[in-house]
Amino acid sequence: MHALILKEYGRFSYEDVAAPTVGPEDALVRVKACAICGSDVHGMDGSTGRRIPPVVMGHEAAGIVEAVGAAVTEYAPGDRVTFDSTVSCGRCAYCRQGDVNLCDDRRVLGVSCAEYRYDGAFAEYVAVPARILYRLPDALSFERAALVEPLSVALHAVRRSRVRPGESAVVVGAGLIGLLVVQCLRAAGCRPIVAVDPVQGRLDLAVRFGADLALQPDAADVAAAVRDATGGRGADAAFECVGLTPTIGSAVSVLRKGGTLALVGNVSPHVELPLQAVVTRELNLIGSCASAGEYPACLDLLAAGQVDVDPLVSAVVPLAEGDAWFQRLHRAEPGLLKVVLVP
Repeated sequence: MHALILKEYGRFSYEDVAAPTVGPEDALVRVKACAICGSDVHGMDGSTGRRIPPVVMGHEAAGIVEAVGAAVTEYAPGDRVTFDSTVSCGRCAYCRQGDVNLCDDRRVLGVSCAEYRYDGAFAEYVAVPARILYRLPDALSFERAALVEPLSVALHAVRRSRVRPGESAVVVGAGLIGLLVVQCLRAAGCRPIVAVDPVQGRLDLAVRFGADLALQPDAADVAAAVRDATGGRGADAAFECVGLTPTIGSAVSVLRKGGTLALVGNVSPHVELPLQAVVTRELNLIGSCASAGEYPACLDLLAAGQVDVDPLVSAVVPLAEGDAWFQRLHRAEPGLLKVVLVP
């Protein structure tokens, strides 16, 4: 089969490789679409340490079941599916209570690190445990289904925050995940929703997706504007979707006393936290990692049209052109959000 391989940091090769082995509990999926994740872009240059070459990356994908292992009874060749990016063991205490993203033996598709190597879906075929598969609604295209994984990350964060209908929320960072968080908040009945980002084009999308107010941090006093939008109280919840000290500080500043900060972004491994504000205002800080069972709800949101991913897809291109598109994403070309590769 053909695959896009990270041969060395910063360089991909499109070449023939052996098809993956299918274990008794696995399914072989013929990949029809696989999107480039921001973590892949950061991983290609070695900055994360989680894409050690050579490796086939890719974990935001959908396709058709080609074959199943002897122990698989729930799926059959021809089924249209997507799959979780997290490969959990299914046996540890966290898996048994449904927290598969916290699995003691958690692995992620397309990741190669010191602990493990698991080739992903930038290939014609990928083998995954059948227990992480999900059937696609008939009308949902493979390209849209490839965005179920990032949508599940956004929905998991919203659910972790326990935000309720009618409560106010601020999304700091209107990249792909932030824009999906905006849509999930709208679907949850939150109002008002405020988006914060330095790029006007992303703010325009946030408004299109349901944000009531869009702010550029260099052009507005974000905390004051949020207070004005919430009757002087501050936001009930803030979602930090970047992962840097300045944006975390901004997210803290917009919250009411007793408000909740959901930490979703993960660009920097260490940040400064305005500790006194967190302590004296009794803020609730929660981390949000990947997803834990949100895929069915995400598929329902897409099928019902409550979440629109089409404006987020900048290009759908052949897998063979993956190297060039990775380079463009790494350069942060204006206007590029999500690129979907098609084997």
